[in-house]
Amino acid sequence: MRRHRVGTSLYAGVLFVVLGTLAWASGQPFIFPSLGPSAFILAFQRDGDRTGLGSVVVSHLIGGVAGLLAYSLLAGGVSLVADPTAFSMAGLRLVASATLSLVVTSWGMIATDTVHAPACATTLIVSLGLLSTPLQVAVIVVGVGVLVAFHALVLSAYHRAIGSSRAGPVDV
Repeated sequence: MRRHRVGTSLYAGVLFVVLGTLAWASGQPFIFPSLGPSAFILAFQRDGDRTGLGSVVVSHLIGGVAGLLAYSLLAGGVSLVADPTAFSMAGLRLVASATLSLVVTSWGMIATDTVHAPACATTLIVSLGLLSTPLQVAVIVVGVGVLVAFHALVLSAYHRAIGSSRAGPVDV
């Protein structure tokens, strides 16, 4: 477990810098809280079962769409930027939106065999009104795609450099 602590930490940072630069240059939310855990998982497990392009991207897509649907149906116009008043209708709507999005995201990931836990944070970010427009959800999914594509390029270059038989892109 203790192996590669520094390397893993630095690599997670490198993965995040790519999207941070994109966010900074575009003014769009290409970095968001659930991307940190995704970057860490990619850096820590590198070639693990849950690091394939399909699994990571599809799970965040499911989370984003489920969050957007739940938010649109139950909490549109409300946002968790401040604590809602106790027993308020706005607070109830946010709780209902978050709950529905988590249920749908969990079901969707299991049904598609694309389980990636950080997508549950993505669905909450969207369903609580923090990044809850279709454009913001699209940026989230594109951001995750950029993250895993960059990771795939790094892995491919690494495997070529060390002469590994696994010189192609990571599994989809």
